[in-house]
Amino acid sequence: MPRNPTRVQAAPARELSRRAGFLLVQLGTHRHRRFAERLAPLDLHPRHFGMLSQLAVNEGQSQQALSRALGIHRSAVVALVDDLERRALAERHRDPVDRRAYTLYLTPQGRDLLAELERAADDDEAELLTALNTSERAQLISLLQRVAQSQRLTAGVHPNLEPQEANKHTPRKDGKTRHTRTRRTSSR
Repeated sequence: MPRNPTRVQAAPARELSRRAGFLLVQLGTHRHRRFAERLAPLDLHPRHFGMLSQLAVNEGQSQQALSRALGIHRSAVVALVDDLERRALAERHRDPVDRRAYTLYLTPQGRDLLAELERAADDDEAELLTALNTSERAQLISLLQRVAQSQRLTAGVHPNLEPQEANKHTPRKDGKTRHTRTRRTSSR
């Protein structure tokens, strides 16, 4: 009996579900979307949470030092801090040692919002790990930290912390990727 092409459904790719890389991407993408949905009513994106978290533990650092510590381009730090500053969540102060540089601080509103976002992240993680008991959760996190470390990933730094418009990846004719950055006129 011939198949009806309008009724064809994709068969589950069970082989993919046996691959750690696929599962990590599948879960990561799903959780990123869910967390973004949680932040959308606040007109925020997960990268705001990431930068607020980084600022909280690195207050008083220069933008350049924060850029090096995070392993992201300084223009990305500038763009994120510009956005946080517009929202009155962070502020720049002239560095007393190097007047050309700025140091970064959270505002009281930024600290309050970060606390709210941390609660949302806790709720999001609890929802993700609901199938695991406390011991299994701790073991999973420990194993994932070990894998991340073996891949030389910077602890606590999301690879998508950079604003998307600041980093364009365009394919070239030879199949390689050309990386271009949006120019910023800010001298900060």
